[in-house]
Amino acid sequence: MHPMLNTAIKAARRGATIINRASFDLDRVQVTEKQYNDFVTEVDRAAEAAIIEVLTTAYPDHAILAEESGASANLHDDNDNVWIIDPLDGTTNFIHGFPQYCVSIALQQRGVITQAVVYDPTRNEMFTASKGAGAFLNDKRIRVTRCDKIADALIGTGFPARDLSGLDEYMEMFKIMTTKCQGLRRPGAAALDLAYVAMGRLDGFFEKGLAPWDIAAGSLLITEAGGIVGNFSGDGNYLHKGDVLAGTPKVFAQMVGALQAFAGK
Repeated sequence: MHPMLNTAIKAARRGATIINRASFDLDRVQVTEKQYNDFVTEVDRAAEAAIIEVLTTAYPDHAILAEESGASANLHDDNDNVWIIDPLDGTTNFIHGFPQYCVSIALQQRGVITQAVVYDPTRNEMFTASKGAGAFLNDKRIRVTRCDKIADALIGTGFPARDLSGLDEYMEMFKIMTTKCQGLRRPGAAALDLAYVAMGRLDGFFEKGLAPWDIAAGSLLITEAGGIVGNFSGDGNYLHKGDVLAGTPKVFAQMVGALQAFAGK
């Protein structure tokens, strides 16, 4: 295992320990609304701090891009190593006791995601990938499904919760995909949804308006598992654009065709 991946796993477990401890007494968790329907808890912040401590202790020169604390002071164009962190993807699920959330950590080196961890603490499922070395779930190699027809596909998605200005557009996409695929699911944690594509629980995924920490780790898991990730045009500039399509190669191509009208909107 790559030493940087091993460090990321250690960091994910450290953050998950805080999350698991808090999950036993959710009534005591302090919740703050950052903006409409966008919540942060003391657990998010504590888990993120623990994750960053592990990473920066091992690699003090590396930069950080994290959901709660933002960019570290040394994050700039010349920094070759950037850790992209979501300490608790699926916070709304977490505060309701709905067991669908995860820790997501990725390492970007010279603009390329090279290491990825998505950890589901409720199921003790550790998804990992190193660029060029495959994707794994708890040390077992994983692959995307062999699904080659969108009509046979189970597709994951996410609907807008914070900015409702795009709701009408989402309803149009929902209608199109509902008529084309076997079923749609909206579990509420994009990083985990992407990991599910990598291991074959979903055949595809689409969502608009995501942040880099929602996408980074899951995107490497999928490509290392034999799938494809792109934006709604099928291109590769999805990480900071935030519009993501993913799936098995043939399902991905059919999703791009089905949702082409929404590219660039």
